[in-house]
Amino acid sequence: MSGYILCQTKKADKPFFVESINTNIYSLEELCYFLYHNLYLVDASIINETLCTWISEELDLPRLAAKLRPHLGKFASAEDVLYPVFKEINYLTYEELKSLNVKLSKLDQEPKVLRKKQKGDALVKNKMYVSAIKVYQQLLKKEGLDQVKPGLTMSIWHNLGCAYSYLFQMEKAMECFWEAFLTESDEKELICYLLAYRSVKKPQEYEDRWKELKVSEEVKNTVQKALDEFTQKKEVSIKPGKTDEMLEKLTGEYHRSTGS
Repeated sequence: MSGYILCQTKKADKPFFVESINTNIYSLEELCYFLYHNLYLVDASIINETLCTWISEELDLPRLAAKLRPHLGKFASAEDVLYPVFKEINYLTYEELKSLNVKLSKLDQEPKVLRKKQKGDALVKNKMYVSAIKVYQQLLKKEGLDQVKPGLTMSIWHNLGCAYSYLFQMEKAMECFWEAFLTESDEKELICYLLAYRSVKKPQEYEDRWKELKVSEEVKNTVQKALDEFTQKKEVSIKPGKTDEMLEKLTGEYHRSTGS
């Protein structure tokens, strides 16, 4: 799968539209790429009769479509659905196939709330922030999240805050980072909150807030260092409401570093 792969099948005149990431797919190779890299987005909205019809009529692969049809609505076995698509053009190397087996085994064993959280993360990765926000909001309505996985509630609030920050909705991002901090008192969440707070509040309000919170010098210095590095890089001064670009970058880094 590495490097360039020449299309081995017909390119469709009419694309298959993947609504979850607002993307058109024109070939079996593109479909394989999407399936392999977005396992948590693969559900009945993709593996359905529309896909089978597209594969049969647009790609001229009626036998492959016939292999998939008996399993529609029963997306429980990867061997029945994903593997026929990959094997049609031998898309995966042996090592990639082994890796896929491990990923699918992990996915099958994960609780539904974890799979849904991963779906939200996959939507963020594909820059479908509004859809990701809806997924995270639905998850936060559920009880016992931390019983499924310690720290899950904090992680969802954090990722929700990141999604809002990517949309430059900094007030909502600030609220989410605060909720994340309240759940675990995690220092990284406090840093994200203060960065968001700085982006939407006046300098004096920001100074009063970290005093009110009795923020440690270490945290204060970390936030200030981040602000200083951003201003030096962009060669502009930070003004109230003008730190959105900086926060987007920094929260993105925290988003990755916390395994979100």
